[in-house]
Amino acid sequence: MNDTSDKRPSPPRHADTRVVTAGRHPPSYHGFINPPVYHASTLIYPSAEDYVAQRSRYQYGRIGTPTTEALESAIAELEGPQCAGVALLPSGLAAISTALLAVLKTGDHLLVTDNAYGPTRAFCEQILSRFGISATFYDPTIGGEIAAQFRPNTRAIYLESPGSLSFEIQDAGTIAKVAHDKGAVVLIDNTWATPLYFRPLDHGADLVIQAGTKYIGGHSDVMLGTVSANAAHIAALKQTTFLYGLCEGPDDVYLGLRGLRTLAVRLERHFKSGLEVARWLEQRPEVLRVLHPALPSHPGHALWRRDFTGASGLFSIVLKPVPQKAVYAFLDALTLFGIGPSWGGYESLAIPFDLAPARTATKWVPGGPTVRFHIGLEAVTDLIADLQRGFAALAAAA
Repeated sequence: MNDTSDKRPSPPRHADTRVVTAGRHPPSYHGFINPPVYHASTLIYPSAEDYVAQRSRYQYGRIGTPTTEALESAIAELEGPQCAGVALLPSGLAAISTALLAVLKTGDHLLVTDNAYGPTRAFCEQILSRFGISATFYDPTIGGEIAAQFRPNTRAIYLESPGSLSFEIQDAGTIAKVAHDKGAVVLIDNTWATPLYFRPLDHGADLVIQAGTKYIGGHSDVMLGTVSANAAHIAALKQTTFLYGLCEGPDDVYLGLRGLRTLAVRLERHFKSGLEVARWLEQRPEVLRVLHPALPSHPGHALWRRDFTGASGLFSIVLKPVPQKAVYAFLDALTLFGIGPSWGGYESLAIPFDLAPARTATKWVPGGPTVRFHIGLEAVTDLIADLQRGFAALAAAA
């Protein structure tokens, strides 16, 4: 259901068009462009026989409505032909945990990239362990050498590329081939790139996770998670979502749909502005290096160029050694960069971070304090002027 007329043409090929048209069929809702928002729990059946036979396209509000179906089908179309379906969850972390629970059982072993989102690591260490599922963390740059990390009971491998703080790019295709040769399922967090700039299912992934809170929503006003699965794993994903009683509220689904329609133009701006600011930061004397995969200086740049078609507005920098108070002065002096978690909205953000306590398979020794930026939709000239004020404050406090 992705057309705007009764003729129902074939889905357009260009992703910029698909984000506008996917999941819509105005003739089904009286010609209005957007699908209605169904606030629904109970569904009434025409007869007792229909109820017993479950003869209805929808059965219950938690299982699905025309509103949720619109967003699911739109995301599925963006994910590409390997996508057999999508589950909507109440947050990105809910999407991560649900995807893992859909493919793991007691006695299984899981491989997890060492640059994974912090709560992903915590879920593996604190929750999966209660189910008798063990997790081992691996170097995200390991590539085909990941084969040595597999055990006889390794059931799945979890990637995040790039890592959302340290920005290592993984060789997803090579890792997926090794995993499949060993009978393991491949999961990947693709929130940074979205399916517009990277389609993991085309590279061998089985389940793809997005924190729709970020770029799909795009306005810092919705909590949303999505999991897309191929044909081999969609049934298990849907069953796990259903039996855990997980669903997304209709108003949040609406916000996800609304944000999706401008995803292409927003991402293009985030990419362009982010890269311009990153290049400017590379020239600053206070900066040791910039961790942005689209920069030739990035260790994973060749992989990024091979597999990705763009970059988002999220990246990090390593400052030359200065006292912590100077880093705080730098951040506190910024007026256009908010200090706060998350990213993917229209506003710019900056946070300090230290990954050293979180790493087990690798060591985090960046050479100086680290700051993550999300470059929003403000004018780059204003953002650079703001950063100049920040560096002036840093110098005064150093």
